[in-house]
Amino acid sequence: MSTNSLFQTYNRADLSFETGEGVWLVGSDGRRYLDMGAGIAVTSLGHAHPHLVAALQDAAAKVWHTSNLYRIPEQERLAARLSEATFADRVFFANSGAEANEAAIKTARRYQYVNGAPERTRIVTVEGAFHGRTLGTLAAGGTPKYLEGFGEPLAGFDQVPFGDVEALSRVVGPQTAAIMVEPVQGEAGVRTLDRQALADMRRVADDNGALLIFDEVQTGVGRLGTLFAYQAVGVVPDVLTSAKGLGGGFPIGACLATERAAAGMTPGTHGTTFGGNRLAAAVGNAVLDVVLGDGFLEEVRRKGAFLMQALGAVVDTHPDVYASVRGEGLMVGVVCTMPVAKVVTAAREAGLLVIPAGDNVARLLPPLVASEDELREAADRLDAAARELEATQADAAVA
Repeated sequence: MSTNSLFQTYNRADLSFETGEGVWLVGSDGRRYLDMGAGIAVTSLGHAHPHLVAALQDAAAKVWHTSNLYRIPEQERLAARLSEATFADRVFFANSGAEANEAAIKTARRYQYVNGAPERTRIVTVEGAFHGRTLGTLAAGGTPKYLEGFGEPLAGFDQVPFGDVEALSRVVGPQTAAIMVEPVQGEAGVRTLDRQALADMRRVADDNGALLIFDEVQTGVGRLGTLFAYQAVGVVPDVLTSAKGLGGGFPIGACLATERAAAGMTPGTHGTTFGGNRLAAAVGNAVLDVVLGDGFLEEVRRKGAFLMQALGAVVDTHPDVYASVRGEGLMVGVVCTMPVAKVVTAAREAGLLVIPAGDNVARLLPPLVASEDELREAADRLDAAARELEATQADAAVA
């Protein structure tokens, strides 16, 4: 029996971190690790970013929390900045991506209700999606292994195959409230829906009176080299969700919507105790200070292209370990030939932190502030991991 009093819901590595700077972490084993996971795309500006640290320290010396029973100036400023930088007119703040997605689902259903169609409650999603761990967002994702053991999935969700517009057209109908999609499926292995598929979703939604929701919990806040992915693909949703990188490590989520889509969300229809409190909003504003700074997003795009090229060379050199590389911006997946668990372990032994995903993929989600030299070092360490795996395989073959 474990002496750890935590729920045993994670297979954690026997490693912890107390200090870090930029893309580097110092482990409990005394080693320095190159962090290309960023806490699963969360520490968007790296560790101990001086602007974020100063913003949080300043906020912590003032009022921490008052609840949403009162005005929160920092929250109002963050909402205004998100609105000015996007299609959105309204923003609801929560604490996580799952909560932001729950707000999006409720917003879509409420939109139909106030427009005289209370029967329109169904949300159409895409196979392979991951929208969160609440019962509602698990049902939206529809992945059997995540649903097992929790009873009947919540009703109201329909799934279509990845990129299949004909199936989408057949499923969307008079009971559909919205289509909900990740422009890039992160948990499924960095699978990118092409521009045409997303444009088709926009068209089908419009033709059927449904809303279009983009789940940008992982793709948002600069990850693809634009503030949000929709700006890169040129398809504008009615509702968009954000979290992860928005707080740079501090928990915050957001549901953005047009005035029309959010019109049904009136006092009492939704709420949160902690969401968008003064600490979270202060850090969120600090993140935007950096990400919206001159040239920052252009640099992310340039560095993303560099990383893809560097990883491509590694993949080509080690076909017995890696099969291909895919992704956009600083959201990259290396499809593995060997089991990804072995690759992740070997990378960690080489001082590199990467994230496993579906489709046997090792994800690299580096802090957006990573330098070209640090990205090259990540590729070099992934190369070293492959060489170690090949040597181990060769030794096993001899034995």
